[in-house]
Amino acid sequence: MTKLISWNVNGIRACAGKGFLDFFRQADADVFCLQETKLQAGQLELDLPGYYQYWNYAEKKGYSGTALFTRQEPLSVTYGIGIPDHDREGRVITAEFPDYYVVTCYTPNSQNELARLDYRMEWEDAWLGYLKGLEERKPVIFCGDLNVAHQEIDLKNPKTNRKNAGFTDQEREKFTRLLEAGFVDTYRYFYPQQEGVYSWWSYRFKAREKNAGWRIDYFCVSETLKSRLESAAIHTEILGSDHCPVELVIS
Repeated sequence: MTKLISWNVNGIRACAGKGFLDFFRQADADVFCLQETKLQAGQLELDLPGYYQYWNYAEKKGYSGTALFTRQEPLSVTYGIGIPDHDREGRVITAEFPDYYVVTCYTPNSQNELARLDYRMEWEDAWLGYLKGLEERKPVIFCGDLNVAHQEIDLKNPKTNRKNAGFTDQEREKFTRLLEAGFVDTYRYFYPQQEGVYSWWSYRFKAREKNAGWRIDYFCVSETLKSRLESAAIHTEILGSDHCPVELVIS
């Protein structure tokens, strides 16, 4: 069995002060992926005995960024998706293992008033192209904060959020296209009708207390890995960020 965890920590330095290492040890994952690390090289030394560490930093300080920690040394590790315009924000790390690739991704947010929606649409097309390119070589497991709630059951207030970043028709459509291209949303694979389980809550309006959240953190896999899916989970009990960790176990 291989256990994978993904967590948008919304600043690893802040999260490290709010119990990150406790959860890391307790989770005992084989692969642990982070998004929104918000730091530059040398700003934090994480002592994770038994794990190889890989970090991708944004050029802009205190912004974006991803990390991947793994017990098994990957055959290769690459950073970004090979397109300079998309690779300045440290959003993607790909680790190659014998059976599959594991990719951690922090998808660009379309932002207030959808200021970045056009950019987001370009990103989505490039991202899908990147995943399909990997898949020509071996199956793919990708995870992270994909910044979209796919269906109405994926957020508390679908009606009022219809034109907001993360729930626009355009973003949802891109995610549909991604699934139609041969990927499986593993949480929905196990829990097709489950409502009220979210992975992100605004820091405002006591959203977490009221469970007014969104499910925007995912593990998705190539169709060919479907038979190996064992379980998926969303750890809503874990604090330390405005997101909670998500999990996948495969055989």
